[in-house]
Amino acid sequence: MTEVTTARRSRITPEREAELYEAVLDLLREVGYDALTMDAVAARTRSSKATLYRQWGGKAELVAKAVRHSKPGGLGLDEVDTGSLRGDLHALTQRSDDCEMEQNSALMRGLAMAVHGNPDLLQAFRAHLIEPELAEFHRVVQRAIDRGEVRADNPAIKFMMHMMLGGFAARTMIDELPPTQEFLLSYIDAVVLPALGITSD
Repeated sequence: MTEVTTARRSRITPEREAELYEAVLDLLREVGYDALTMDAVAARTRSSKATLYRQWGGKAELVAKAVRHSKPGGLGLDEVDTGSLRGDLHALTQRSDDCEMEQNSALMRGLAMAVHGNPDLLQAFRAHLIEPELAEFHRVVQRAIDRGEVRADNPAIKFMMHMMLGGFAARTMIDELPPTQEFLLSYIDAVVLPALGITSD
């Protein structure tokens, strides 16, 4: 099965794949998930639907992988190692500028609503975004535990992803403002790190 998947994906270059993902995100911003069709993606990217289905299987997986691809530096959080958990979380936040954060916030709000009515999309998001990021956050926190920064029995550890996503999402809902680097860096120092038993200097 792995050999078949590899063979399928070898037909599209990384540059072409990136171009397709960007087109998918553009369409999502324009029409939303429910109105996005594989026909529209094929037309926008001058691809055949057969190619799209062969490569991604369907709309849900294509969208989930496009969102994953759009993350600065890919996922790669576990590749950031500044020597401290604060440094790692700050470095992650600084991968996106304020304009990118605003665009991503609007996109994710729309997709969050779509997930509730689309089990396939939820499954694809879990497989390609949520579970990989949970695993990466776990590795980053484990490094902090190994360095003695965080106690292994701290109950806030299992809520770290909730805290990070919550600050990003709540900025717009509560303050009616887009998330910014300044806001998120302050949020990390004031909320996330103290919950993990770390006080910033």
